[in-house]
Amino acid sequence: MYTKRKIIHIDMDAFYASVEQKDNPRYRGKPLIVGGRPKSRGVVAACSYEARVFGIHSAMPCSMAARLCSQAVFVRPRIHRYKEVSLKIMKIFRQYTDLVEPLSLDEAFLDVTVNNTNNPSATLVAEQIRRQIFRETGLTASAGVSYNKFLAKVASDVHKPNGITTIPPEHAMDFLSSLPIGKFFGVGKVTEKKMTDLGIKNGSDLRSWDREKLIIHFGKTGSFLSDIVRGIDNRPVQPNRIRKSVGSETTLRQDIREIERVLDILSAIAEKIERSLLKLQTGGYTVTLKIRYSDFTTITRSRTLKNPIFSKSDILHCLPELLRMTEAGTRDVRLLGISISNLTLNKGNRPHQLLLPFP
Repeated sequence: MYTKRKIIHIDMDAFYASVEQKDNPRYRGKPLIVGGRPKSRGVVAACSYEARVFGIHSAMPCSMAARLCSQAVFVRPRIHRYKEVSLKIMKIFRQYTDLVEPLSLDEAFLDVTVNNTNNPSATLVAEQIRRQIFRETGLTASAGVSYNKFLAKVASDVHKPNGITTIPPEHAMDFLSSLPIGKFFGVGKVTEKKMTDLGIKNGSDLRSWDREKLIIHFGKTGSFLSDIVRGIDNRPVQPNRIRKSVGSETTLRQDIREIERVLDILSAIAEKIERSLLKLQTGGYTVTLKIRYSDFTTITRSRTLKNPIFSKSDILHCLPELLRMTEAGTRDVRLLGISISNLTLNKGNRPHQLLLPFP
């Protein structure tokens, strides 16, 4: 039923906000929000645990956060600083094992089945790592320990902040049975609502459905859920994760409706993505347009091409068709974004413009 892997998931506690509180003592103990200004159209990038008491959370509009907590302190993100601290943390991870899979600046999977300390206890290794992170950065981290990635990731959230949870194989089924369905990987708000309507509220309910029935209702996600609710997740920790997309988005200072202004902003975003694609030496077959309207309704429209996209002009060529599938031009827009996915690292077949006269 399970492999003999020993997996740790480390998740830093309120990372951006904790870095700000560490660097600026006057922020400590206060409800701190990292993001836009309180009266701006930006969103909360991160918030301290003192702010979460008021119901504030990531991706919430800053204006709403300000209403929920009038005494909140707002600071602008310092991504360069967070990257600097993240590099120190990732360096600590690699002192224990080469099998480190970063998921973001503040979390990673580690496979410590064989580790540099020769410690057979993954829980003790996780505790060593947490102590070293605190000693070298002054920040706390939470850890989840189990025999697969899904269980380790869910476990790291159980005793947050600054806690550690271990789920051994013999306790996995009991843990999964009581786990709320919304905690399962791949179950977003829409899927959670659909499952709840079908009477699936926790792992025990999910396990009562056979694989075929789950696939009928939820497609490939149903097959994956059928496995993980039975403790099966054979995904390895991948030290060199392959980037799946390149994208950029911007929240507008004011809602816009004129299609010409929408195109101007999308052109600037496309130029930024072109620079990223060039830097990464990659291209992609699928372009996705993201639009958030003034009422916060968010939609995406995608197109997959026969030839990969490498440049701004490639992206702009696709936009008119994608925009026709939206209400841009007739409805107020507050956010615009573009992403390129289905990436290819082979630039050998990249089409290019020949100069006149032809040789």
